Amino acid sequence: MAKGRRSFIVVPTFVLFCALLAGLSGPGLSGVSAAGAQDDLTASLKSFARIYDLVESNFADKVNPDRALYKGAIPGMLRTLDPHSSFLDPRDFQVLREEQRGHYYGVGMTVAPRNNKTIVIAPFLGSPAYKAGIRPGDVILQVNDKSTENLTTTEVADLLKGPKGTQVRVLIAREGNAQPLPFDITRDEIPRKSVQDGFFVRPGIAYLDVEQFNENTSREVEENFRKLGEDGVKGLILDLRDNPGGLLNEGVAVADRFLQKGQTVVAHRGRATAEKPYIARNGNGGREYPIVVLVNRYSASAAEIVAGALQDHDRGWILGENTFGKGLVQTVYPLSENTGLALTTARYYTPSGRLIQRDYTNASFFDYYYRKNLETKNPLDAKPTDSGRIVYGGGGISPDEKFEQSKLNKLQSQILRQYAFFNFSARYFGSHSTKLTREWQPDQAVLDEFKGHLNKEGVNFTDAEFAESADWIRQQLRREMFITAFSFEESRRIAIETDPVVLKAIDSLPKAKELLANAKKLIVQRLNRPRRQ
Repeated sequence: MAKGRRSFIVVPTFVLFCALLAGLSGPGLSGVSAAGAQDDLTASLKSFARIYDLVESNFADKVNPDRALYKGAIPGMLRTLDPHSSFLDPRDFQVLREEQRGHYYGVGMTVAPRNNKTIVIAPFLGSPAYKAGIRPGDVILQVNDKSTENLTTTEVADLLKGPKGTQVRVLIAREGNAQPLPFDITRDEIPRKSVQDGFFVRPGIAYLDVEQFNENTSREVEENFRKLGEDGVKGLILDLRDNPGGLLNEGVAVADRFLQKGQTVVAHRGRATAEKPYIARNGNGGREYPIVVLVNRYSASAAEIVAGALQDHDRGWILGENTFGKGLVQTVYPLSENTGLALTTARYYTPSGRLIQRDYTNASFFDYYYRKNLETKNPLDAKPTDSGRIVYGGGGISPDEKFEQSKLNKLQSQILRQYAFFNFSARYFGSHSTKLTREWQPDQAVLDEFKGHLNKEGVNFTDAEFAESADWIRQQLRREMFITAFSFEESRRIAIETDPVVLKAIDSLPKAKELLANAKKLIVQRLNRPRRQ
């Protein structure tokens, strides 16, 4: 999670090393301890210089000094600190800034690698690519007369980006067309929405999906509530699943609008910084509708700050899986040549005072990121919520109610692994009209056609297995084919309305309401309790 305050100190790494060798030290460092530390550092850097000189002089191939430093020495050093401190090369730094700013300039579509080709997953609604008629399943052959053969998807995506108002020619191969199709697309500003359009999943029950926390997130939340008409909201499903986090101050601002003015949202402290609490400055304005917060193992960082604040103040009922468990704050320091350093500078604590960071000292980075055990917690870090419920640190945010979706059967897993719905949809619309009604459902003819597609793709199954998954297949086909017939956004709405976790959240809203009522009651009793003089 990048800290809201970004330190713009432009220091080339080599100059930084030289400054350390020259014996520069900060204020307040004096006497033997400073000299001893400097001597150790000087000795270490001299050893590094000797090793590098040996490598550079004797390695079998010519050594690239930039690669040795930026891909080797610096990342290696940072890996000894923690799993989240990292060096950002120009490409990574550019992507980070685009994500934080919430926009870039290009044609507006998601692309992905399939069978050594770059294909379109979906154009964004209203984007230049969408208006030009680009479809899911289109294969990108050329960008401005440059062949995409042997290019990575990242390289193709970079070719599609460019200054606003400039034109790019994209040559497309499409199912059902014998010849490639040329598209002349004018680039424009493409917003990276961090909050998808909210809607009512039931009368009075709003659904809001916050996908990450960039510079626009709190504003996008406000815009969504304004469009929905917040006075008509009787309950909220706040979806933070798969949210990797982002800017600290934006997480604080989102949590702020659901809490009471003056309540603590989060606090952080580090070796070089005093403890800093973040307080709700605006508050919920008296709106206290029940909230169910959806989380899973990939909800991290700023998403955990929001979930932790709402849980500790008994403001929201947390539903799903244990979250990732990232309680470290990174400050991003821009360096020379469009590179950057994301350095862990503090730990953050939820309002009750718990540190939700998982232990990473005795695990490989692979095990840390892809852990199987979600039930870890620190029994020594037990804290009470406002109403006295006990919550724990050390293992992410543990939900108030656990819920896991049912596992896919063998046929369903195989269908998804082979991208069968996506591939079938592209082929189907190569010979069928893209005009569908919003009430459209796959009929038996479409199911039979899909079954034939699976057979051609080498998917093995029995008629009984297909019949067992028929309802699931219909639902997935409808979602996939609505992307082409309407938009990805329309398909997403269908997915949400039929999502078992969302349906469970709707059923859990009374628990959120009861939790909030009990917390308020206990707080009032506590305030009115007689005190000894």
